[in-house]
Formats: sequence, C-alpha cells, structure tokens
Amino acid sequence: MIIKEAKFLMSNTKVEACPTPDKPEYAFIGRSNVGKSSLINMLTEQKKLAKTSAQPGKTQLINHFLINNEWYLVDLPGYGYAKVSKSSRDEWRRMINYYLQKRENLTCVFVLVDSRHDPMAQDMDFINHLGTMGVPFVIVFTKLDKQSSLKTDSTIAAWQRKLRETWEELPQMFRTSAEKQTGRDEILGFIEEVNAQVQNQQ
Repeated sequence: MIIKEAKFLMSNTKVEACPTPDKPEYAFIGRSNVGKSSLINMLTEQKKLAKTSAQPGKTQLINHFLINNEWYLVDLPGYGYAKVSKSSRDEWRRMINYYLQKRENLTCVFVLVDSRHDPMAQDMDFINHLGTMGVPFVIVFTKLDKQSSLKTDSTIAAWQRKLRETWEELPQMFRTSAEKQTGRDEILGFIEEVNAQVQNQQ
C-alpha cells in the first residue's frame, strides 16, 4: 500500500461525534509510552501527524485520521499511566470501552506492546476484554531497535505462552521499529488485504 494522503480529521470523546462510519477503521492503542504516535507517523510517513511527547499519557481523546480517502486510522488514549487521577483513568476507560462496543465500522484494533517487556497484566486484561467483546485485534511489538533480535524472540515466545493459557488461536503479530521503519510494509499490507475483504462483503 502506498500512502498518498494522510490527514487529521477530528478529536473527540463521543462515538456519536466520530466521522460517518462509511469506511473501514483501524484503531491503535497500547500502554502509555509504547511508541504509538511514532508508529503512526512511521506508517503514514508524516513526522508530525500524530503528536509525540516525552510525557506519557499525552493522547486523551479519540483522534481520527483519514488515509487515502479510503480508511480511518484512529489514535486512542494509552492505558496504564499512573500519573493521572483515578477519575481521569476511569473516564478514559469508559470512553474507550464505549468506542470499542459501539463503533460499527471498527475493523481491527492494533494492540501495541513494548518488545522489551514480557506480558503485563494490563495488556493481558485489555486483550482478553477485546476477546470478550468479540473485537478483532492484532498485536504489534514496538521498539525492536532497542534490543537484540534474540531478546525480541524471547519476549514474543513468552507472549505466545501466556496467550495460549486463554486463547485457542493466537492473534496475528507484527514486529516493528519506528526508528528503522521495520514492519511498515507488513502492517500496511495487512490493512490493504482486510480492506479488500470488507469491499468484497459489501
């Protein structure tokens, strides 16, 4: 897939205010500081499309981007950031849950996890929650450039073991590095393939 155009559309907290659900939609989410904005910018080849910050927890809204006038990319608030009030965390959680349940054109959720860390409870809870709701998802391992490929292999193997405790079939997994553009073609190829499937079903 060639990204010809990627533009920011809107930010909001209400599903009802999101763009008309007339195109496939792919949401990106993960623990705060997982490298989500950097990955989105890498995929779209726009350095400032998604706002990156040294301060985790920067994304606090549902951010919609229109890609090639064909599909929506959504930047969701990160989870697991401790330096915000409990009421703010609860509000974000309700907003995200409502979005995941009610956004009718949501095609797939990209769950980002740091390739340097073994499975964490918050990540597993969120993934299992997606399964309970029946929301399709894939797992994206970020920051491959921060460690050896051997360590990445070890982390992914740990994730596979953990997931098999509750999942009969493992989700598709992608390895990425925003710094080296690793995984870009694979993720965009996956989205292109799913878009074609959606088109055929219409």
